[in-house]
Amino acid sequence: MIRVLLVDDQPLIRSGFRALLDLEDDIEVVAEAADGEEGLELAREHLPDIALIDIQMPVVDGIEATRRIAADPALSRVRVVILTNYGMDEYVFDALRAGAAGFLVKDIVPDDLLHAVRVAARGDALLAPSITRKLIDRYISQPLDTGAETGLEELTSREREAVALVARGLSNDQIAGRMVISPLTAKTHINRAMAKLHARDRAQLVVLAYESGLVAPRNS
Repeated sequence: MIRVLLVDDQPLIRSGFRALLDLEDDIEVVAEAADGEEGLELAREHLPDIALIDIQMPVVDGIEATRRIAADPALSRVRVVILTNYGMDEYVFDALRAGAAGFLVKDIVPDDLLHAVRVAARGDALLAPSITRKLIDRYISQPLDTGAETGLEELTSREREAVALVARGLSNDQIAGRMVISPLTAKTHINRAMAKLHARDRAQLVVLAYESGLVAPRNS
């Protein structure tokens, strides 16, 4: 059972998401919060697998709530998925750095929302195509700490290759095909790279790959 916490200051958004998620046999909404501070309290109380958190809220916003969840060892298994609107992509990088595992736009279709919750629950990074495009565009226009020390020298060549493909948005199956290895081996390379780089999840690998210069932004 995938346990979900909903954190959004709009009751209509919360009720709509809850109605959809609760219909699924493998997903359970364990709590709802109207702001980030309440969300943190409920996260500690219920220890959900996924926290769907709005990026703009009163009291404590989504980015700060994400940062506090990521910094709390007791919440290490909670994966934050940020809820955002198309016009708010300037916050995406900050939320990724804070520890978000991925992003969803609020007008997502129901089937995609259900798929996204399951993807995040199994540990994969989740970035909507529009969000990924904006993230890369920001690196193109304003490179952030490129060449910074990230620990990439600790990785094997195959681990570096896998991380670069993660940063390009490829799934484990796609990475396996590109590297001519099994999906299990691809996952092993990625997990070892995460451990060596002290990355919380695949989304942080994306940030590290761009900041270190392992992957160069491109307009194509």
